Amino acid sequence: MSSYYDIDAILTDAQKVPCTFELTVPHLGYMDGSSGGEMKSGTKVELPLWLGEMLAVSQRLGTSPLVTLDIPEPLSARVMNALKADPRTVDLRALAPHFYSFAIRILELFEEEEMVEVLSETFQKRAAEIADHAHNPRGAMSDSAEFLRGLDETERALFRSAHDGAKAMRSWLIEMSKK
Repeated sequence: MSSYYDIDAILTDAQKVPCTFELTVPHLGYMDGSSGGEMKSGTKVELPLWLGEMLAVSQRLGTSPLVTLDIPEPLSARVMNALKADPRTVDLRALAPHFYSFAIRILELFEEEEMVEVLSETFQKRAAEIADHAHNPRGAMSDSAEFLRGLDETERALFRSAHDGAKAMRSWLIEMSKK
């Protein structure tokens, strides 16, 4: 569980998700671009994750939820197929700056075992590639700058940690060789 003040968690929860209204709601028409009339049942809108989740899980006894959540574009079948083919070529940052955090939040709401497997394998393969780049003395200045630009925030933190660790190790080895 992240802190209430964690900016990454706030930005993750602000990511838009597609929702379908299951009930007609008066005075919410402005959410789909109308002049403020009613939001009709079956209307699809994109809402921030925090709001979509609250509307999807809150319901009165014996009634249907106000909205249903759909799988967002960053986790669509098209993206999952691309990740299965070669996860290193997918620009996760373009899909969602906090891709893995967003995926975790979505997977708390949906039971998608195959998606869990694909994302786990994706992270493992990309982590190995990130480690290779981080241990390169030239770091992000190498030919692979394009790959590094496509890293989401979790991967960027991993890269920084691995790069700083490799740099500290080289410094220590140099210092030890002087003794």
